[in-house]
Amino acid sequence: MLKRIFLFFPVLFILFPAHTEAIAEIVVNGDWRDTILSEVDSSLILINDEDIRKKQYKHFEDITYLVPNLNFAASDSRPRYFQIRGIGERSGYEGTPNSSVGFLIDDIDFSGQAGIASVYDIDQIEVYRGPQGSRMGASSLAGMIYIKTKDPQDLFEANGEITLGNYGRNDLSASINIPFTKNLKSRLSIRKEDFDGFRKNLFLKRDDTSRKDEQSLRFKTNWLINETTSLDLVYFDNDFDDPADIWTIDGSLNTLSDRPGMDSQDSNAFGINLEFINQFNSLKVLYSETDTDVVFSYDADWGNAYSHFPYVYDYFSETLRKRETSNFELRLLSNESGTTFADQIQWIVGISFYEIDESNNRRDDGAYGDPNDGFETFYSESFFSSDYSSESKSVFGNLDYIMSENLKLSLGFRWEDWQADYLDSNNELFTPDDSMNGGKISLINSLENDLKYYVSVAKGYKQGGFNLGTGVSSSSLVQAISYSPEYLTNYEFGINKYFISSKTFFDLVIFYSDRRDQQVLSSTQVDPQDPNTFLFLTKNAAEGLNYGAEISLDSEISDTVNMFLNLGILETEIRKYQSRPDLEGREQAHAPNYSFSAGLSWEISNNLEFLLDINGKSDFYYSDSHNNSSDDYILTNMNLIYKKENINLNFWVRNVFDKYYSLRGFYFGNEPPSFEDTLYERHGDPRNYGVTFRYDF
Repeated sequence: MLKRIFLFFPVLFILFPAHTEAIAEIVVNGDWRDTILSEVDSSLILINDEDIRKKQYKHFEDITYLVPNLNFAASDSRPRYFQIRGIGERSGYEGTPNSSVGFLIDDIDFSGQAGIASVYDIDQIEVYRGPQGSRMGASSLAGMIYIKTKDPQDLFEANGEITLGNYGRNDLSASINIPFTKNLKSRLSIRKEDFDGFRKNLFLKRDDTSRKDEQSLRFKTNWLINETTSLDLVYFDNDFDDPADIWTIDGSLNTLSDRPGMDSQDSNAFGINLEFINQFNSLKVLYSETDTDVVFSYDADWGNAYSHFPYVYDYFSETLRKRETSNFELRLLSNESGTTFADQIQWIVGISFYEIDESNNRRDDGAYGDPNDGFETFYSESFFSSDYSSESKSVFGNLDYIMSENLKLSLGFRWEDWQADYLDSNNELFTPDDSMNGGKISLINSLENDLKYYVSVAKGYKQGGFNLGTGVSSSSLVQAISYSPEYLTNYEFGINKYFISSKTFFDLVIFYSDRRDQQVLSSTQVDPQDPNTFLFLTKNAAEGLNYGAEISLDSEISDTVNMFLNLGILETEIRKYQSRPDLEGREQAHAPNYSFSAGLSWEISNNLEFLLDINGKSDFYYSDSHNNSSDDYILTNMNLIYKKENINLNFWVRNVFDKYYSLRGFYFGNEPPSFEDTLYERHGDPRNYGVTFRYDF
């Protein structure tokens, strides 16, 4: 597969001549302060609003295919957790309140709640690969994702979009920007997505049991109070009402369930950013709250009364999860003052307070009968509830020392104190606490001829936690409910260069990560004949190793043709896992050895543009509890864009060749009477196509 990629793109350099133009400086927003891209000391992939609109991305999960060493696992709804360089939670509905990949939208922390991440009307997406311990603390062991939505502008503007496609797709989007006065302006964005889904329920004779019914609203206001004070407000309201009918006995895209479930998320949030600026420094006060309700239910037998005949086999599970968070952060940042000292030293110090309150209520019911055992059908119903709360207090800072015109030394740190309370209906009570610290030291050397390299050592951490909502009272499993913090030390070297003569940007990052007390997600089934006892449990392995490289190439190879290539190479290893010695030396789950995205854009005429991109992954293990793995795959997408004045027509096709590929896999017993362990896979989307009409007022 890789040979085809590397052979294809060099040909473009031969077919199309190059020419000269200086590279524009790009501002990134995910750090403590707005930073020039050339000064970033992390492996960073940036996707701007133009790419998102042209390629018709609708949700952040579409973006993941573009970013090597970024992966996700989900049920039928949108993914809430992600993995970077093989590190991160691998379930959309289990897991702990602390995630391995931080997820921020306009500085509001949606980590573990990212299912609502619509990418309509945004400025850019930034994916930071590698620990961001000083920036985000315990939520960013593997990296951080930052989404910057469009800010209110000085001039009136508005736009609207309509998308029609197969599988009953019908999307509506609109945004409006209103400058009330010179100092007060607002922006409103709304989006509604509605389509039937890619699966048919043959038993119920319906094609909408895995549909998407999603609504998003975002409102932003900027108020310049005076010359030194500004206030930014943002409000989110997201209602993703998504049924869940995905798992099948035969591995096809057609289901047979008689009780389809739900995988929905309803989230609202608001954020406040108050900034005071003087000659020497600036003070930022940030406060945000989120309120999220998740309903996850599924037909646990994946069938109906006829699927398992003559056995009676019928189980259903429903979990209601409610999470509330609040975050207060105070940042004091230095400003450039024109003095020699200020020109050489830039600093930031701050404090933060982060709270989580979460409750889980689970109900399971079912029936099982074997006509050969002489017993009547067994009916069961069980309830389980748990409550979790935590507080995190942090002190952080960063110092940039300009050693010379080309050389900059950066030092970052964070100390965090974490306390939690856990109580469930089995009367299990835990009150853990941890004090953790992380940070980063880096050296950036910017040379002549647009050449830059950096070296860094970063320490990340992730607090311990609990396997919430297990609903079991077995003493051995109760002991496994809690687990300890994980630490990661990452060594990284990066180099990039802009070749003016060929208008080509090249970036290479080499990394080596050492994991201690690695948190490993494994699965177990307490009762072989009861699928409702199938559990995901996070445990601590002793060590883990993650290393590899990331390569990015972007080139404007002619006046009308541009190409890009992103490649991730990853090697992982589970080490010293005493409770599972059979896994020692094996690769970690959801960590493909390579992943890539590549594409080109061709401006056929002033009004017509063609886009082609391909992406793919090598095979990867589904879980740390078994050795089943996916197949490798390559997906192809195409867009044909017609634009004239304020009108834009975009004809798009995804998965052009209708590739059958898998995103996730379970290995457990779910078929009577023997309930032998069997691999069940969650397959990706088949070929889908449509047209999007956009009008800019």
